[in-house]
Amino acid sequence: MNYSQCWLNYNPIDNYEDRDMLSDIGICIATNQISTIIENAVSELSYALKRMLNINCNKEYMTEDDQYEELKSGIILRLNTKDKSGYNNEGYSIKHIDKTVRIEAETESGILYGCFDLIRRIAQGELIRGIDIMEKPKNNIRILNHWDNMDGSIERGYSGKSFFFKNDELIINERTRDYARLISSVGINATVINNVNVHGAASDLITDRYLDKLRIMADIFAGYNIRLFLSANFAAPIEIGGLTVSDPLDKDVIDWWKKCVKNIYDKIPNFGGFLIKADSEGRPGPFTYGRTHADGANMLARALKPYGGLLIWRCFVYNCQQDWRDYKTDRARAAYDNFIGLDGKFDDNVILQIKNGPMDFQVREPVSTLFGGLKKTNMILEVQAAQEYTGQQRDVCYLIPMWKEILEFETYSKHGGSRVADIVSGRTYNQINCGLAAVSNTGNDYNWTGHDLVASNLYGFGRLSWDTELSSEEIAREWAVQTFPHNGKVIKAVLDILMKSWPVYEKYTSPLGIGWMINPHNHYGPNVDGYEYDRWGTYHRADRYGLGVDRTVKSGTGYIGQYNEPNASMYENKESCPEELLLFFHYIRYDYRLKNGKTLIQHIYDTHFEGVEDVEEMIKSWESLQGLIPDDIYERVRKRFDIQYRNANEWRDVVNTYFYRKSGINDEKGRKIY
Repeated sequence: MNYSQCWLNYNPIDNYEDRDMLSDIGICIATNQISTIIENAVSELSYALKRMLNINCNKEYMTEDDQYEELKSGIILRLNTKDKSGYNNEGYSIKHIDKTVRIEAETESGILYGCFDLIRRIAQGELIRGIDIMEKPKNNIRILNHWDNMDGSIERGYSGKSFFFKNDELIINERTRDYARLISSVGINATVINNVNVHGAASDLITDRYLDKLRIMADIFAGYNIRLFLSANFAAPIEIGGLTVSDPLDKDVIDWWKKCVKNIYDKIPNFGGFLIKADSEGRPGPFTYGRTHADGANMLARALKPYGGLLIWRCFVYNCQQDWRDYKTDRARAAYDNFIGLDGKFDDNVILQIKNGPMDFQVREPVSTLFGGLKKTNMILEVQAAQEYTGQQRDVCYLIPMWKEILEFETYSKHGGSRVADIVSGRTYNQINCGLAAVSNTGNDYNWTGHDLVASNLYGFGRLSWDTELSSEEIAREWAVQTFPHNGKVIKAVLDILMKSWPVYEKYTSPLGIGWMINPHNHYGPNVDGYEYDRWGTYHRADRYGLGVDRTVKSGTGYIGQYNEPNASMYENKESCPEELLLFFHYIRYDYRLKNGKTLIQHIYDTHFEGVEDVEEMIKSWESLQGLIPDDIYERVRKRFDIQYRNANEWRDVVNTYFYRKSGINDEKGRKIY
């Protein structure tokens, strides 16, 4: 095997206190439905116990009517379809009774997740004597979006090539199964394997050319309770169907999609559905024919509906031909302006996938106003584990704290609980087809994610999408303990690095929510005016007096008016606006005093110097672990830190020099600014 097992390493545990109650045990499967999911659950549990505790497990299959209660010791997996105990489809319970540990669920997927939970607890050294828990996911849909292309490249991929595609063909091998194990172990239950920007051979993925191999892949995924989705080309009726239009109200187009979808489900009965990027950044869509997003989405959703399929429609729609001289057109407004008028017009198997912020995965953005605006439409929160604008998996940036802030944001859309977490779980408006999506950070690199430490973002997305109430620290600790040797110094150092990494990256890159001061195209490294005079609507508006974008209702673009009260009033007033977002919402003079007493320009200077110093401290923490962790991991991360240190220095010098030259204001501390 030429790749890492990440947090499924199942490192040996010395002196595990409950080992005696697990010695020489049997795994009793009390069910008359021995499916692939059950077999995978039993196999994983047996493998993990052997690796961690050197315990050999006997397996015994029984029917539900057998007297498994008479067993004196062992792990009992019981599929209980009769007693509806609130497991809620994917939920489960784990209970210690006498010398047995019982995992019970209504569904096979619940048994699988229960086994992974028990493994996770043992892997962390948690004692299971006396355990009595019941778990169920907070979100029904927990999905990864891969931006893999059929030629094997990955758009915004920072971990090598695709392990799904090569030379326009599908790859199915041992890594396919291990990928399914990895993401299933943290609760992810769906995946889109191809890029949302569908072009070339990817348009053909929905044809007979690929369906037989996709069936094999889908079955592997299904064995771990993962549904396969595909990104589809809205113009497929033209591209591969021979039609002259892809108008969603055209009868021939509607019939073409119905036949296409039927053919897919004939080959892949457990197919999940489509992800669509339409009328965005040059992608085809219903606007060409004077139709709405609802017209386009509903047409596809109705083709999928008879088979239980879902249609996920991305809300990343904006004018990418903006004039930088135009101070009123605002890209931040676009998603809300495009979709708010369609609330309630989408079919019940349509889900709008909404980016966490109104722009594009910047290191700091406010929450998208659509979450507080839509009330009759299914929503998925989209975040980006691939660090396109947050260090590209060369710089460590643990993103769970960012995602937690987004989920905890109160939208005030409904009295009695309308945090983003409540809305995307479906709790606020009693919806089912809701959840979380992440742009994946995986590739075929040995360690899956390019940087060993940022595998924490993949792990963290799964755990957070399962339980949005988990803290960033809890998730980081879980990951670290399962990934590294059980050593207090190691875990403490890794946690310290992870928990400070997002604020550190923010310090040496983008001040106070402004974003976008980055090299165009590759989106790595500083270029303060890189996007300032082009069409993308990504401006900082810096001049000799100050910087920032006026998005107020009173004098700016009016974007703030899309928020509900009291958020709108909070953001409208620069004195009450949270300072970490000050420049996103307001133009601020360099001599403006922040709440800490510093001027804006001094804050910019100080944070960029502090960011470099913080990276130096992170490097020292990592270097203190040499000899305590595997040499290969130590060296890979050390090399990444070398890159991050150079990157942080460049950011500091470029940004500080730029604003010194703009403002003509010296650093109060007399440090060298070029």
